[in-house]
Amino acid sequence: MPIDPAVAIGADLGETSFSWEPSDVLLYHLGIGAGADPMNPVELRYTYEQDLRVLPSFATVAPNLRTYEPPSVSFPGIDIDLAKVVHGNQSVTVHRPIPTSGKATARGRIADVYDKGKAAVIVQETEVIDEEDSPLWTARSSIFARGEGGFGGERGPSEKLTLPDRSPDAVVSTPTLPQQALLYRLCGDRNPLHADPEFAKAAGFDRPILHGLCTYGIVAKAVTDLMLNGDPHRVLSWSAKFAGVVIPGETLRTSVWADGDRFVVTTHSVERDAPVLADGVLVAA
Repeated sequence: MPIDPAVAIGADLGETSFSWEPSDVLLYHLGIGAGADPMNPVELRYTYEQDLRVLPSFATVAPNLRTYEPPSVSFPGIDIDLAKVVHGNQSVTVHRPIPTSGKATARGRIADVYDKGKAAVIVQETEVIDEEDSPLWTARSSIFARGEGGFGGERGPSEKLTLPDRSPDAVVSTPTLPQQALLYRLCGDRNPLHADPEFAKAAGFDRPILHGLCTYGIVAKAVTDLMLNGDPHRVLSWSAKFAGVVIPGETLRTSVWADGDRFVVTTHSVERDAPVLADGVLVAA
């Protein structure tokens, strides 16, 4: 049985110790498109050691920066085909600004497993603490495994947001590079879906697609720059649902609705007029 919810739900995924340096932060920021205007002082907050500030979405790659093998999706009670897996949604809540260098420990668990009929959704939660056992961030993610449902589990809640009944307060277009996925994968996600044309075809795509977490970071930065004057230290949390794929080289159009210090976000591919991120919520200090 590929998924046994009785075994999987609540399973302890153990601890991972890791560290990072300013050059890791710089690489991540470049991987999500920072520095397009190297004369802009806001862009230099992401791409130059002087006054370097860490975008909270860096939390999604920090534990895996030294990972050089493609990821496997095998947890207690779960054994599924990597080619059938796409990212469902992602959230990061920071408990204080992420330092530009540090050492930390990540403690993971399977928070839930949902049976969507034709697919399974696996929810993972990770708590990260520093060397003094002080909380740094909490990350929560889900993966969507096509063809792995029907195991008799709970269907799970609907988390779809209702957009405000008005035009967005701000809209921004962000280009991606044709080589964006090849650059971003140096941050630790070596899934061949994002680099190998033959693997991508076997998974049902015409060509390699951009990492969902790269799109997640690109949009986090776009909203931070647009609504928070480019100050990552003001971001408390960022969550979004992956609603579609991005082909490297496409332009992303992000719409933002402001509600105090809470921003509701959607993102589309301009070229295909197709949604890529939905139900996004960024909360600011």
